[in-house]
Amino acid sequence: MLKFASSLLLSALLPSASAASFAGQVIYQVMPDRFFNGNKANDGVTDPTNLRAWHGGDLAGLTSKLNYLQKLGVSAVWLTPIYQQQPGRSFDTDGYHGYWPADFRKVDSHFGTQTEWEGFVKAAHTGGLKVILDQVINHFGYTSPTVTQKPEWFHTQADCDAASNKDVVCPLAGLPDLKQETPAVRDFLFGNDDYWRTQGVDGFRYDAIKNVPNDFLKALLARDRAAGTWTLGEYYGADALTVGQYQQLGFDGLFDFQLQDAMKTSIMGGGGLERVRSALTELAKVPQPGEVALFLDNHDLPRFAQGTLFEDLGQDRTKYGLRALLTLRGVPVIWQGTEIAMRGGGDPDNRRDMRFESQWTPAEQGVFAVASNAVKVRRASKALSLGDQTLLDVPDNLADRLLLFVRREPVSGQQVLVAWHSGEARTSYSLKSTLPAQALTRGLFLDPGESVSNAKLSISHGYLNLSLPPKTAMVFVLGSAAAR
Repeated sequence: MLKFASSLLLSALLPSASAASFAGQVIYQVMPDRFFNGNKANDGVTDPTNLRAWHGGDLAGLTSKLNYLQKLGVSAVWLTPIYQQQPGRSFDTDGYHGYWPADFRKVDSHFGTQTEWEGFVKAAHTGGLKVILDQVINHFGYTSPTVTQKPEWFHTQADCDAASNKDVVCPLAGLPDLKQETPAVRDFLFGNDDYWRTQGVDGFRYDAIKNVPNDFLKALLARDRAAGTWTLGEYYGADALTVGQYQQLGFDGLFDFQLQDAMKTSIMGGGGLERVRSALTELAKVPQPGEVALFLDNHDLPRFAQGTLFEDLGQDRTKYGLRALLTLRGVPVIWQGTEIAMRGGGDPDNRRDMRFESQWTPAEQGVFAVASNAVKVRRASKALSLGDQTLLDVPDNLADRLLLFVRREPVSGQQVLVAWHSGEARTSYSLKSTLPAQALTRGLFLDPGESVSNAKLSISHGYLNLSLPPKTAMVFVLGSAAAR
């Protein structure tokens, strides 16, 4: 029997939000085929040595590992598509990833049964986890029977040749491109959402929204909002301007690739923090900054830890990256394995099978300890979960290695000061500040084995005094008057 006491405690600590808001949530992204094999009877033809083949992970395996998500402390789980995939292979690759659909309302047998899906959703909800399902709205799989059965549903090469907007009308990676302007197609896609809502889904992550017409998206999102369903859009490479435009269209959130790239360069790449500051300044201008999805990596990008040749350095900087991610306004998304600094290059190397506690090295155990501590600190703090975000000025000569901002939750008045420190050694700073005086206090994040953080803050005589370890992010509780 699953035990969710800790998860339920965290849910109680987290302020409630409206049904269509994910502000305050922390999402864990799962690719079920690469997570855990809980029922070998549904494997079919698998080859775990081949990164382009089915590996056997399924809904039964994910359900059996919900305690792992509880231990990490996340509050929501996002699954890549689990519905029936096209028959056969394309480009010597199986549809293990879920993005080559044939039947959008049937669980693929590799993932399990409808009953197992229902069991997963019930167990997730019982444990306080929201469920987000990936929705494909641009295409069918290459060999899906629907392509030949309903040719009027798809754009033709002539349509593509005549189109002014090639992204919307022409095939993405050659996939049969749906005609969302056709009423039957629109009704079909609307019905897919309606169906999965009845199956307990709390939110949808929409794939490849750049390749779908805006008028269709606007209508789809209006239906989602009316139903209280949270919506997250994937526009590959989106910057803050794009995020804002699609939020105005009706999305609750988008993935901010601009910030992801800045964090990869600044934290994993060892660069300065100026690009992060610039990205955060731009992100503050979007209509709903608290709903934007923030991430270090995902199933379409090389692993965050892959940004260095040295595994130990990748692990240390992933700790820094995860802590930094979990201090930001928005909705953090952790791709399976990032919490142990898994490595991997581009697709499909970034989709290696997940490994669990008995397979971890001591260094991976250390990364997980830092990740779980940061998630739980965030979720227990109203300021970190739901607060606004105000960047503080730092001297130009420190801007490459020091980023400071205040998070304040206006209802409770709770607030924290966040410090990202990219310096190579432990350093003490004294900076002019208008923040009210504050006695010596220590950071909220703890390293493995610590009971008290070695990061320190005090404010006196018009100076903010910080003592910070190298290459890490830290959070300090501030008095209620500090955000004036």
